[in-house]
Amino acid sequence: MEIYTGRTISDGIAIGKVKIYRKRKRMIVHTDVVDAEAEVRRFEAAKEVAIEQLRALYEKAAKEIGGSNATIFRAHWMMLEDEDYNASIYEMIRNGGMNVECAVAKTGDKFFRMFAEMEDEYLKARAEDVKDVSECFVEVLAGANDGDVLVEDSVILVAGDFVPSEMVQIDKTKLRGVVTLQGSKNSHTAILARTMNIPALMGIEPEEAWDGQMAVVDGGKGILVINPDEFVLEEYKKEKNREKETRKFLAELKGKPTVTSGGREIKLYANIGSIDDVAHVLANDAAGIGLFRTEFLYLEKGDYLSEEEQFLVYKTVVQDMAGKPVIIRTLDVRGDKQAAFFRMGTEVLRTQLRAIYRASAFGTISLMFPMIRFVPEVQGLKEICEEIKAELDEDNIPYGEVKLGIMVETKDAVEFSAQLAREVAFISIGTNDLTQDVLGIDRENPKYDGVCDKPHSTIMQMIQKVIDNGHKEGCPVGICGELAADIRLTEIFVNMGVDELSVSPSCILPIRKIIREM
Repeated sequence: MEIYTGRTISDGIAIGKVKIYRKRKRMIVHTDVVDAEAEVRRFEAAKEVAIEQLRALYEKAAKEIGGSNATIFRAHWMMLEDEDYNASIYEMIRNGGMNVECAVAKTGDKFFRMFAEMEDEYLKARAEDVKDVSECFVEVLAGANDGDVLVEDSVILVAGDFVPSEMVQIDKTKLRGVVTLQGSKNSHTAILARTMNIPALMGIEPEEAWDGQMAVVDGGKGILVINPDEFVLEEYKKEKNREKETRKFLAELKGKPTVTSGGREIKLYANIGSIDDVAHVLANDAAGIGLFRTEFLYLEKGDYLSEEEQFLVYKTVVQDMAGKPVIIRTLDVRGDKQAAFFRMGTEVLRTQLRAIYRASAFGTISLMFPMIRFVPEVQGLKEICEEIKAELDEDNIPYGEVKLGIMVETKDAVEFSAQLAREVAFISIGTNDLTQDVLGIDRENPKYDGVCDKPHSTIMQMIQKVIDNGHKEGCPVGICGELAADIRLTEIFVNMGVDELSVSPSCILPIRKIIREM
């Protein structure tokens, strides 16, 4: 028995025989071109075929994993229409005298390196997409027919890397797990693996000797076990059976409304901190994203994000959510989330607001401001939002309707919740900070571990006050702190009149079960 440690792409247990996936290698030969324009026409004809193939992959993916995840392949064919990508190929053919195959390969390599060398992890992961597009193009030029990736039954596919088109073409009924040497948790291949619930690891170098041997992928622990002994294999089989029972329970609740037996609907949303979390939101059938903690984007990078960087992130999230609401909380770096490089100012906020409003043209976005205490603060923020919209109008940049809401996290906000409710479209109660503010304790102090997670009577009274005041003013009220995920309190919160609960994705279905049984 041999154990190899990797990095988790998608958790879960996979048991099966190893299949070493050997990519088909095309020899790219440089030939001098006499008629450059004839070669350009050959390029354009092949491009049309490649685009059609990517559209077919989009249709296949849409049926298997949903339209929001299939947008990967829509982006792929848009890359084939990219001006810079095409200009590079035209330049190499017309002025470099290259044949199409060589021009496509060299352009693909150039763009791959450009993305791979970027510091931003999300953009770096797009190098995989460039590679996928170029490989698709070369296959078309070689006259190859696109077809499913053939694998035997119950296999763990092991390779140097996979591109998204290969993942979609694999027969999911036969595939048990995936192990690669290269890859990124932000890559589209990783997102597809998580969406399809295929246990997957990266960072493990394949060995030819594994081919045909029994193996186990433990996504939770991030390990690959080659030739497990009888005891280990039996234990993993038991764990796999427990997984199946859990998934069966969860699957039965997917697609069902979060409605009490009396007919009252509760919006059950998910909290996220990055693009990676969206797959879990969709997999657990949340009605939307109730809290996008944008500070994690900054903390991961260790610096400010430009407007364009933020716009790409927000746009991707709302497009992946395919029309479901996304509530984005503006940057909230303080106390336990403090970062040395942050000196919050109006320009940082304005940059983020511009990115959010631009992204609103691609989906349903609401804005939520943290740590609000008094009405003048809200009024000042609303004025800034109007200024941002005026700037975008002047620049002819489209944006959608963005509802404005606030977090209630302080004693002052609770006290003035009726007046605040008149100013906004919705309120969300942040129970973590509210508990810290009311009880006067530091959540980072280990002496108080667990205190903030308990339903203190004063906190519950304050929650009730905010709900009542909000409803009097026609303003819906939700909860997005840790208490919202406490299944002991679900029925209590519903009976208190809460309109929305926003929790971690894994809590969605268990809470839905409780609400449906009320």
